[in-house]
Amino acid sequence: MTLATGVGSHPGETQGDLDEAVRMVLDLLGTGDGLPYLPEVPGRGAGAAMTGRTLGLQTGLDADLQPAGWRLTGTSGAPSHDQRRARSLLRQDLDTLEDRVQGYTGPFKVQLTGPWTLAATTERPRGDKILADHGARRELGEALAEGAAEHVAEIRRRVPGATRIVVQVDEPALTAVLEARVPTASGFGRHRTVDKPEASDVLARVLGAVRDAGGEPWVHACAPGVPWALLRGAGAQGLLPDLSLLGATDIDALAEANEAGVTLVLGAVDPRAETVVGERDVATTVTRWLEMVGLEPGPTFGLAPACGLAGTPASAVPALLRSVYDAARRLDDA
Repeated sequence: MTLATGVGSHPGETQGDLDEAVRMVLDLLGTGDGLPYLPEVPGRGAGAAMTGRTLGLQTGLDADLQPAGWRLTGTSGAPSHDQRRARSLLRQDLDTLEDRVQGYTGPFKVQLTGPWTLAATTERPRGDKILADHGARRELGEALAEGAAEHVAEIRRRVPGATRIVVQVDEPALTAVLEARVPTASGFGRHRTVDKPEASDVLARVLGAVRDAGGEPWVHACAPGVPWALLRGAGAQGLLPDLSLLGATDIDALAEANEAGVTLVLGAVDPRAETVVGERDVATTVTRWLEMVGLEPGPTFGLAPACGLAGTPASAVPALLRSVYDAARRLDDA
């Protein structure tokens, strides 16, 4: 069966919005044909957004929130008010999830920010991005690997009926890191590129920790020029690209990965569109792409929105997820 899932973020500004998002995801995707996930509601503040949420689940990294964004404090065991707030929000989300998944049996997905996007969005204690410091990059990868493994264990406890735990590692900044496009603190320069072997090694440490903890590591990157072969080589067992951004070289790498057993989940529905595309049109577009590439739908293939739903009107989210789900069923029936 073709998978149907979402990327992660949802609109909203309150804990009640998170509760409604969890209910909606389980209702729409919590069957044998879907892959439900723990939604994120970044509209609640920096502690609920990508960087803050992942820093919140770390026990080996202490950080605080500055006007320029998140910054490591250089202390150990002394999380700031901002980081404690991020951890509290995550605990509340997990409590809500635990209440809602009573009786659920099936696969489940969670998301966290990858090491290179964290390195590009978090500052060192003395300023500028972690990306500027080779040693800090390595330490960040090690701390994130430990936190990811602990998160898998926590999800296993909170979702006892989970038959499969997928951990989606979000790396929207990876291409910018590799192409030296991340600006320095002054804004007048760019950080030097990270060599691909180092990029792969750090990512492999995180993905390997997820796998060793019993999870299935996937990587999501909605950007052009993503090094899919690098991600696969680092241990990604699933890849989530944005269909509209794929070029010829991307297609070859993704087809090769899928033929080798790597799960491929296409971001096939634009959540920023003014109207939700119907499942018939989505299925037609995806079928043409599969025919061109020479792949077939099945258990290692899936559909999702092209990116998160945080900017989507709340009223449109159910129809958008339903379109993804119904399009996946049309692929199976074709």
